[in-house]
Amino acid sequence: MRTHTGEKPFSCKVCGKTFALKHHVKKHLGTHTGEKPFYCKICGKSFARQNHVTEHMRTHTGEKPFSCEVCGKAFPRQNDVMRHMRTHTGEKPFSCKVCGKAFAHKCYVTRHMRTHTGEKPFSCEVCGKAFAYQNHVARHMRTHTGEKPFACKVCGKAFACQNHVIKHMRTHTGEKPFSCKVCGKAFACQNHVTRHMRTHTGEKPFSCKECCKAFACQNDVTVHMRTHTGEKPFFL
Repeated sequence: MRTHTGEKPFSCKVCGKTFALKHHVKKHLGTHTGEKPFYCKICGKSFARQNHVTEHMRTHTGEKPFSCEVCGKAFPRQNDVMRHMRTHTGEKPFSCKVCGKAFAHKCYVTRHMRTHTGEKPFSCEVCGKAFAYQNHVARHMRTHTGEKPFACKVCGKAFACQNHVIKHMRTHTGEKPFSCKVCGKAFACQNHVTRHMRTHTGEKPFSCKECCKAFACQNDVTVHMRTHTGEKPFFL
């Protein structure tokens, strides 16, 4: 009857959370004690609940008994299906308390919060540089290893990042998806629009350390510096 009445007469003595059934309190207590009496017989990983072991076993067997009714994609857990359904419904039930941006998954909110806090919990083992996301560390490591796993299917040129391939492909297709809101001029990359905008605003954020002359682009500073150093990299 408590499923109808909503009555929850049993409570946790530690945090006060209430439950409809007494054995649910016992299960919940493990979140406070850290007790994990159930373990996987294959890899030895321990869990607080037996059903968690059952779910974990599917990582070994590859079993995916739950599937999406819309596209048929299979998953090892029922809640994975529920989470996946948001890709079809567009539902974004989790939002950032700082800026209000909405997300489909709670973990995305956690990741996004780092844009506000500046937290960078992941670091490079080689040089110590810190990053907000683990995948950024993996990408950064290629600057040390020289690895370029992504290649252009047209000319074969290799790149360290997938998005660099996407940008490069525009040199073959001629695509220019970014445009100036002032004059309408189109560009292949967003940063080219940013640079171009300075022709309208007159902004010159880069300056020479020797004479303080200002420039709209960093490479203009590099060229200008040669007037001070006398460097002549190009000669007949």
